[in-house]
Amino acid sequence: MRRSASVKSLLFYGLSGPIIALNIWLVSQFYRLFQHPITILIVAAILAFLLNYPVKFFERARITRTQAVIIVLLAALTLFVILGVTLVPIVVDQTLQLLNKIPGLLSASQENLQQFEALARQRRLPLDLRVVSNQINVSIQNVVQQLASSAVGVAGTLLSGLLNMVLIVVLAFYMLLYGDRVWSGMVNLLPSNIRVPLITSLRLNFHNFFLSQLLLGLFMIVCLTPIFLILNVPFALLFAILIGISELIPFIGASLGIGLVVILVLLQSWWLAIQVAIAAILLQQIKDNLIAPKLLGDVIGLNPIWIFVSILMGFEIAGLLGTLVAVPIAGTIKGTFDAIKNGKTEFGSITIPHPPVDERN
Repeated sequence: MRRSASVKSLLFYGLSGPIIALNIWLVSQFYRLFQHPITILIVAAILAFLLNYPVKFFERARITRTQAVIIVLLAALTLFVILGVTLVPIVVDQTLQLLNKIPGLLSASQENLQQFEALARQRRLPLDLRVVSNQINVSIQNVVQQLASSAVGVAGTLLSGLLNMVLIVVLAFYMLLYGDRVWSGMVNLLPSNIRVPLITSLRLNFHNFFLSQLLLGLFMIVCLTPIFLILNVPFALLFAILIGISELIPFIGASLGIGLVVILVLLQSWWLAIQVAIAAILLQQIKDNLIAPKLLGDVIGLNPIWIFVSILMGFEIAGLLGTLVAVPIAGTIKGTFDAIKNGKTEFGSITIPHPPVDERN
């Protein structure tokens, strides 16, 4: 009897790996086939998730949901217009200046490497930096080519982005109005032992996760911008926004953003790069140790290794968008399976009741 159970267990774990790999491959192929509509759908869903909080706030003030959705969307669009008129032109201007300056910075770095190699030879040190120098030359050529190609397609990119933004806003509007009915109709097809923990885990790992990541990214931008201005960092606003946006990528995003900014500053001044690194790392530690635990708590509940693996898999399947949603998806799957295994429908002190059944579905 024990031998039969062990054989069944061995077959289960042996077959689960190929099945999971096959499903991941099918998901990646499906995404590549319908990449554009899926991207718009996911971004609109995330926007609807986030805007649903203020919509519920207005509903408590005895305003109909349609009126609340219209008010929130108008307020969000007004905020986007204000940012587009004030901050976006500055960021675009600094980005163009930085891109135009990168080839010169790389050339200066190449000269510094040659001087360093000459100094090492004078001191009879066996140092050969020709490989690094050749790599810098290749980087300069790639940057120049990318600048030339991007300059041609700027108008088309802006027009395409504007159209995508309109589609996202319209789709988010309808999701806020009718999303509950569609969602209820979908989840009611699942058994109750799966439906309840799935809804609970989705709420914890998507709603709270994205809201917390946005607040943490905003904290980094608001705090780093004046610090960089005080340090006279060139492109201060652009670098602060770059680090803040990278915060949306969990676990490694902020470190990657800080590392990229430090490298860009290092091409201009090594002493300023040290100051930027110290300021950004100290602020990151404050964010990770004091603010993030209060916002996130133990929402995801994943081992850091699995977080890193899920980010890599998400990037391989859907690029940047995949890195943004990989961790909450992995946390949702883990939370759902744990709840089913333990026979629970609660996560901590939060219990999500069964969704109401919409008879029209």
